[in-house]
Amino acid sequence: MALVPCQVLHAAILLSYCSILCNYKAIDMPAHQTYGGSWKFLTFIDLVIQAVFFGICVLTDLSSLLTRGNDSQEQERQLKKLISLRDWMMAVLAFPVGVFVVTMFWSIYIYDRELVYPKLLDNFIPAWLNHGMVSKVM
Repeated sequence: MALVPCQVLHAAILLSYCSILCNYKAIDMPAHQTYGGSWKFLTFIDLVIQAVFFGICVLTDLSSLLTRGNDSQEQERQLKKLISLRDWMMAVLAFPVGVFVVTMFWSIYIYDRELVYPKLLDNFIPAWLNHGMVSKVM
């Protein structure tokens, strides 16, 4: 039952998303105390979607490792449901929202930075965290 690189990659990506989410939530920003908190930002919503998606990927990988060599029809049926959920989430949520966020953010950022990421936010959000939240999904 050796881990293949794909499974290790899924686990590493999930951990990196969780670390970015923890760092983001630890920042004391004025926008977090207003209506909607951080959930009003599409980049944050996308980050949560990506973290949930890679969580499902890791769960699928673990399930396939644990059920390998097992002849149980019920476990195979459950694994197929989990795989179809993972595929649905990628096709419907993770990929379209991720591409939209990255494309729109950087297009608007190039046009006028103040519209999406004012210079005031540099005091709260480090450049690496902003880049990680926005560009990591691509």
